[in-house]
Amino acid sequence: MRISVQQEDFDLGAEVKAIARGNAKIGAVASFIGLVRDVNDGAKVGAMTLEHYPGMTEKALERILAEARGRWEILDCTIIHRYGELKPTDQIVLVVVASGHRGDAFAACEFLMDYLKTKAPFWKKEQTPQGGRWVPSRDSDDEAAERWN
Repeated sequence: MRISVQQEDFDLGAEVKAIARGNAKIGAVASFIGLVRDVNDGAKVGAMTLEHYPGMTEKALERILAEARGRWEILDCTIIHRYGELKPTDQIVLVVVASGHRGDAFAACEFLMDYLKTKAPFWKKEQTPQGGRWVPSRDSDDEAAERWN
């Protein structure tokens, strides 16, 4: 299990290869990558800055992963979340889940993303032609996470 909060970009192929290497019990690997969009709420986005509190963020991600492990058979997992200034099309987040079966891998991956969107302590500020603006939480993200209760 690996959690990383980092400025550096990541390589999906290398991360999937690393998680699946050498464990013959793994029958499925599901992954998700989140990207920076160039438009949000009708405004052009030139960049987005993600902020977090080191230490607190990793502990929150560990709790989210522990909850997922209590619900599904997760043989391995990688969560990478970037911070700092990112441009449209840059990768923000990666979740890779390995399991014995696809159902567990898909469900755990979706759960982890829903909880990362709503429970992980990251703050996003977008740069638009009108200036900087903080990105508020979305009701749709809260509704998606609520279904896991």
